[in-house]
Amino acid sequence: MFPPLVLVMIATVVGVTAFATRYTYTFSIARTEDDLRARTQLIAAQLAGPLAKGDEAALRRLCRVLSQEGEARVTVIMPDGRVVADSMADPERMENHAHRPEVAAALAGRVGVASRLSKTVAREMFYLALPAPRPVTGSGPPGVAGVVRLSIPMTPVARILADIWRRIVLGALVVVILAVLVTLLVSRRISRPLEEMQRVAERFGQHDFKRKIAMSGREMSREVAGLAEALNRMAQDLNERMETVTSQKNELEAVFSSMVEAVLVIDAEERIERLNEAALKLLGVQAQRGIGRPMVETVRHAELMKFVREMTRSETPAAKEIVFGDGAGQRHFQASGAPLVDSQGRRGGALVVLNDVTRLRRLETIRREFVANVSHELKTPITAIKGFVETICDGAAGRPEDVERFLGIILKQANRLHAIVDDLLALSRIERDEEQKEIELQVAPLKPSLQNCLDSAAMRAKEKEIAITLNCPPELTLSMNPRLMEQAVTNLLVNAIKYSPAGGEVQVKAGRGAGGEVLIQVRDVGCGIASEHLPRLFERFYRSDKARSRKLGGTGLGLAIVKHIVQAHGGTVGVESELGRGSVFTISLPG
Repeated sequence: MFPPLVLVMIATVVGVTAFATRYTYTFSIARTEDDLRARTQLIAAQLAGPLAKGDEAALRRLCRVLSQEGEARVTVIMPDGRVVADSMADPERMENHAHRPEVAAALAGRVGVASRLSKTVAREMFYLALPAPRPVTGSGPPGVAGVVRLSIPMTPVARILADIWRRIVLGALVVVILAVLVTLLVSRRISRPLEEMQRVAERFGQHDFKRKIAMSGREMSREVAGLAEALNRMAQDLNERMETVTSQKNELEAVFSSMVEAVLVIDAEERIERLNEAALKLLGVQAQRGIGRPMVETVRHAELMKFVREMTRSETPAAKEIVFGDGAGQRHFQASGAPLVDSQGRRGGALVVLNDVTRLRRLETIRREFVANVSHELKTPITAIKGFVETICDGAAGRPEDVERFLGIILKQANRLHAIVDDLLALSRIERDEEQKEIELQVAPLKPSLQNCLDSAAMRAKEKEIAITLNCPPELTLSMNPRLMEQAVTNLLVNAIKYSPAGGEVQVKAGRGAGGEVLIQVRDVGCGIASEHLPRLFERFYRSDKARSRKLGGTGLGLAIVKHIVQAHGGTVGVESELGRGSVFTISLPG
């Protein structure tokens, strides 16, 4: 209440002050003009004779005398604008005055009035010019014989006006101060109880219902007291309801936020109402950008959009599997949706829950491929063994040289079958020990274990005239199971020798990486591996070149065993390869 009242008072006083000042200025100028006109008329009457005769010397002498008597500057100007007499300057040096506003008006037969800075005396002057009529004679028509102009400095007038203005402003300021004090007292009396209610109401808005409005009847009117009591009762009721709502909300938020499934709540107009953390990460949006915006602007997945649209229009729950991404980063989600219905039975949107079933799908795929691969790998030697045994039984027993050759082939396939079973058992044993934490690790020098690997593969390398080099610092130690680590590195060495050309070289290098981890690298210059095979190279029975792998006698489980041994040590294994330029297998283990 107080600021508007003060503004109204100030605006009123300023308006009155401006009007009074303007009126005073106008009144002073009018008085000055009337006074100067009277003096000009008296002086013009005394100069009429010499002006009619054209006696310039008399005019100059009279101008000086009359200027002192009239307390004003006197100037006589001819009809052509030439100055013939002036009480304060030499008329010979003064410019033509025909274009001066007051002179031009006087030459036209009117009273000329003007106010400006005088170039002659360099002061602000007030001018008044009267025409001096030419005497009427029989020789010519009547007209203006000249112009008599009086001017006085504006400084005294300005000083008087400034003094009046100061008095008016001082009086207005006193009035404003007194009015503001009175208004302040009255407004505080009225607004204090309302301000107290406002502060308490703001606390109510912040869910603080402990403070109540408590003021005596002398400080507020009966109507305001009734309002305060109603606010107190409302606060108590709101406090009880807010506690109930907050408790329920916290329970729901805890459940909503802790769900690993992505949850989306969509309204009837397909705008996003709620998203949990899992949904934000899945859709790649920020909460402040996603909430309240249409699905089409936030979700860039046509299949999910279609499912949500069906749920907002459906009356029954539904489920569907939706795939996100492609290639190696493909993720499978089981989408379950249900329409949302309000208390009046109207559809208000849909609730969609996305459950990540990628791991299940991958496990199913791995299981199917594993069964198919195991069946295929076992069927090949069994078929060969069965075929040659049947051949021997069908009459080849009579040919000792064929029987011996067939038995050799049967023995080779039996050994292959035995190797596959051994690798499967080894892989199963490693996985079991890893899950049960039964793998014993000990800190030991790494170089002796790597040297054992080179000794194990020396015979194979010698057969193909392949040189194996080892580069490992003697002081390098590692927390490991030596037997398993030697098996992993030996598998990599055997593969490198198999796929390297005769007379090639295989390098084994060990050292510490930039992050302090221990790196073991096995490098060959063999045929290399195509890039599309690299992501699946460590899967069981996966072969980048199936025909060549079987020809070289591999079981298809060597790299899978390497992977599980490294994982049991808390490390990772990777490969870099290029067709025709060899491969580099890198084992990274915690230092």
